[in-house]
Amino acid sequence: MTSHGRLGTITVNRMGFGAMQLAGPGVLGPPKDPDAARAVLRRAIELGVDHLDTAQFYGPDVVNALIRETLHPYPDGLRIATKVGARRDAEGAWLPAQDPQHLREDVEANLRALGVERMDLVNLRRHGDGPGVPIAEQLGVLQDLRDEGKLDQIGVSTVTRDELDQALDLVDVACVQNPFSIIDRSDEDVLERCIERDVAYVPYFPLGSAFTGGPAKLAADPAIAATAEKHGATTTQIALAWLLARDEHVLLIAGTSSVAHLEENLAAGDLELDAEDLGRLAGVVPAANPLG
Repeated sequence: MTSHGRLGTITVNRMGFGAMQLAGPGVLGPPKDPDAARAVLRRAIELGVDHLDTAQFYGPDVVNALIRETLHPYPDGLRIATKVGARRDAEGAWLPAQDPQHLREDVEANLRALGVERMDLVNLRRHGDGPGVPIAEQLGVLQDLRDEGKLDQIGVSTVTRDELDQALDLVDVACVQNPFSIIDRSDEDVLERCIERDVAYVPYFPLGSAFTGGPAKLAADPAIAATAEKHGATTTQIALAWLLARDEHVLLIAGTSSVAHLEENLAAGDLELDAEDLGRLAGVVPAANPLG
């Protein structure tokens, strides 16, 4: 299993880090233990993470501030990706922010909060609620920002295969961020298109959604549990190793607020699943809940 993969035009460690869980409960407000959150970020860098995924709407504003406080000036080679297309209200609801002007404002907000002049990657997170905005208009403003030197690469998130095909016709797509895991394989058609078109696929909820008990469902599956026992690993490590074995285009950004869990997740990159393992895991029954 290769340890590195392509994220658009750059090479990164296939085991990255998603920073969403560094905010408070419900991805709202500050973490209960800010020192622990900062320790996770520092340890991720020590262990070779060079692909860090964040968003200004995590908190909101909280996670980007933590990243800057902890890691700025950023280590050479660290690539920071963000997402635009959503905001939070005072009660913590997730709101669409899909208009081109919103996207421009939110890219600028990420730049200010992170203390950088250029984002390495900006993912357009499509939002199904509210009036639809044509993806061509959204990608158009991101391309404008790229031409202005404010971002390097463009990705798409929470997209259908048709939307991905539209995006591929409009811009150079560095990656797709969609939900996918061993217990939620409903996005297989998008993954296949990424493989065909040599586009990185960065699954979110790689352990199934933490909001709907994904990790517990992994532990309860007999095939995953048996494979974990064989390798002396945890069931979450097996789920991550399965994703890495699925295809070299898959890059992971498993998130956590615990240094111990971070170390456990990153160690999954060293697991080698054999044909027997993969055959057993092919029989895992996806969870009924589409979010894992």
